[in-house]
Amino acid sequence: MPDDRPTERGTTVPYTADKPPLPETPDQLRARIPGWGADLDPADRPAVPREVRGLETGAHWELPEQQPEHQPRERSVEHARLTPVFGTSVPLKGLSGVVRRYAYRRFSEARAAHWLLLVAADRVDAVESHLASLATRRPDDPVTQSGVLAEAGNHPVRSRAGRTDVRHQVLDPVLVVGPWVLAGLVVYRLGRALVRRVRT
Repeated sequence: MPDDRPTERGTTVPYTADKPPLPETPDQLRARIPGWGADLDPADRPAVPREVRGLETGAHWELPEQQPEHQPRERSVEHARLTPVFGTSVPLKGLSGVVRRYAYRRFSEARAAHWLLLVAADRVDAVESHLASLATRRPDDPVTQSGVLAEAGNHPVRSRAGRTDVRHQVLDPVLVVGPWVLAGLVVYRLGRALVRRVRT
């Protein structure tokens, strides 16, 4: 049986096969919103034949068993709880993890701020990974691994002609090489400051 105990938000637990109840009755919605319910007639809805209930699925549960949460996972503010199954292969870490947690805790998925913060967190994660690679025996190589060397021998101008993103192509070198140049300048400045401090 699905767990339909009320949550702290006063709603039933999600993730069951049943459709959630409407917060207002159809009559209340129709009276408040002009034109509401125009697609209630099954004849007006081509997807109705797919909405067949009671088919044999082979599932032995109404609500799947909850996967154990060994470390905190992010969830949208729209959800009363975590989904029964969730991924654990890429746990949040570092500053990018802080940004992602804030995006999920503070903003709804309907807000642009939610997604812009997640995009920013991806960029922060990339920088963190590049910096972490410098501490290994095989750090990232921005020259060979970015495909810059392949440009010269594979018709770099002709292959780009006629593409719809031609206006954005001028940004490619900036996006690929720019972070490395910036990181190099930071390392140079830090090294220079360290040498000055040692000499004094």
